This record gives sequence, C-alpha cells and structure tokens, in this order.
Amino acid sequence: MDVKVHSIHFKADQKLINFINDKVEKLQVFFDHIIVGEVFLRLDKNSDKENKIAEVKILMPGKELFAKKQCKSFEEAADLCVDALRTQVKKYKGKLAN
Repeated sequence: MDVKVHSIHFKADQKLINFINDKVEKLQVFFDHIIVGEVFLRLDKNSDKENKIAEVKILMPGKELFAKKQCKSFEEAADLCVDALRTQVKKYKGKLAN
C-alpha cells in the first residue's frame, strides 16, 4: 500500500510521518487489497486545546473509506482514525464474503 501524508500549512516532522505510516499500513493486516492511504493533517485555528485534525482516506477496489478525528495531538487523532477505519474495513470485508 502506498501511504501519502499531507501536512497543510505546517511542516510535519519525520517522526510524526513515520508514526502515521506505520499505523495506516497496519490496516493491510485486515484487508490486503488496499491500494492507497492518504492522510491530511491540519491545525484548527478555532479551538484552543484539541486543535489537531487528522483525516485518513483509504482506497480499495470499488470503495473509498474515510475517517476524521480532532484531538490534542496528531498521533492521537491518527490513532483514532485508524481504529475507525479498521472497523469500516472489517465491515466491508464481511460484505464481500457474503
């Protein structure tokens, strides 16, 4: 799977990019036909504390799954997005089996 990380209006450090790549690539364990994962990291100017937004989109044959979370850190937001996508991938895989 190809994982692309986009940081919007700031420069993400390599440690954060590696963390997100590792998290998103673990989705391959549940479904190995994932083509690409795209991650968008943004800062919300309105909120004080929980101003880190992570949006994760994964493309599979015939399906696109998406999750968006807002937290105190990008790591936490990415972690929650991957958890939500794990559920969506399992549900999608279950529908394929039927």
